[in-house]
Amino acid sequence: MIFIENEHIKVSFAAKGAELQSILGTDSLTEYMWSGDANFWGKFSPVLFPIVGALKENSYQFEGKTYELSRHGFARDMEFEYHHISEQEILFTLTHSDETLKIYPFEFTLSLRYKLSGASLSCTYEVVNPAEKELLFSIGGHPAFAVPLNKQGAYTDYFLQFNKDAELTYHHIVDNLISPKKSVLTLDEGKLTLQHELFYEDALVFKSLKSDRISILNTKNYNGLEFNFKDFPCFGVWAAKDADFVCLEPWCGIADGIDHNQQLKDKEGIISLAPKQHWERIWQVTCF
Repeated sequence: MIFIENEHIKVSFAAKGAELQSILGTDSLTEYMWSGDANFWGKFSPVLFPIVGALKENSYQFEGKTYELSRHGFARDMEFEYHHISEQEILFTLTHSDETLKIYPFEFTLSLRYKLSGASLSCTYEVVNPAEKELLFSIGGHPAFAVPLNKQGAYTDYFLQFNKDAELTYHHIVDNLISPKKSVLTLDEGKLTLQHELFYEDALVFKSLKSDRISILNTKNYNGLEFNFKDFPCFGVWAAKDADFVCLEPWCGIADGIDHNQQLKDKEGIISLAPKQHWERIWQVTCF
């Protein structure tokens, strides 16, 4: 394992996927991340690149050719290079290769920069286009946080606190694709009580979220966390069936709609990065 730490938290990673796997409070010994139990879901915090969600028929078209790409893309399954910038900051990097160019015909450099500040961990997604043509991509986070924390209380003792929403309109997923069907969840002063049944159909997918901060809190005043994000136009909340975690997923991109024409340039949420340009987004989790 690879780690960075300070006097408040110790954070561990794997080089495969540059995946965040543990956030441990050094005083309380609270583990804030999901355990990765493969009986439910064997990941912790995969990076979604160069697509978010699934493609229609697991394929897309670009410049007259058809390419196949699995759900959430390939970055989460690839080995990243890394180096410690300091004891409290680490940089993971992945670049295009002959292997990636066969399924994704773009040159790129993808970096994940993790940095500690007090009891907070920030994750910065950095994408550079080294080529002479535009780079088309989507990217998103998928961190899974333990609920209940330290096995304190029940799942339903916990709730999500949205800082700017009174109700949530979410899109239903059909066969991994976004359907036109929408439903509304009414919040109680911004609170959404966690229940396993919320995720029995799949993730709750939001395209019009007003909030830029979601906290995981509980009615018993156990430990919790605050998740901050900005300029991510879509957001997902998900858990595997009956598993003791919840994923907070900021996305720049989204799964294909069921009627999508499969043209990459027309994909909802696709980002076009001009030659030699740099792009970044940041999310941050603060533990208490």
